[in-house]
Amino acid sequence: MTDPREKTPGRGTVDPATPVYPIGVAARLLNVHPRTLRIYEAEGLVRPRYAGARRLFSQNDIDWIACLRSMIHDEGISIPGLKKLLALVPCWAVADCPPEIHRNCRARVDLSPERCRSCRRGEEEEDRRDGLPCRS
Repeated sequence: MTDPREKTPGRGTVDPATPVYPIGVAARLLNVHPRTLRIYEAEGLVRPRYAGARRLFSQNDIDWIACLRSMIHDEGISIPGLKKLLALVPCWAVADCPPEIHRNCRARVDLSPERCRSCRRGEEEEDRRDGLPCRS
């Protein structure tokens, strides 16, 4: 007899880049008010996907926001300061992530000028291969 808790092949696994969490659920997962997520969006720190007028967040978004909150609250970096840092260097340099962590992190964000130049030149295909979103 099979264990009913075992995952059925093809079910129960969602790509972490797939937006599935509405703002209320994302806020509960992060233990924040939904307004906080709207502020991060207005500041350009996170870009949820939309289904009509409804914001949807992926697991990668949740992981990135958790990292953002750590930099803001644990490291004491202001939102304007964080935006300036992210314009100069990738997130893993700001958060001081070791290479073994940032190499496997699917929530990484790189807004640095070199990355944005490659996006503007139409090299989005390269961006998809390395898993980093183009946020220009």
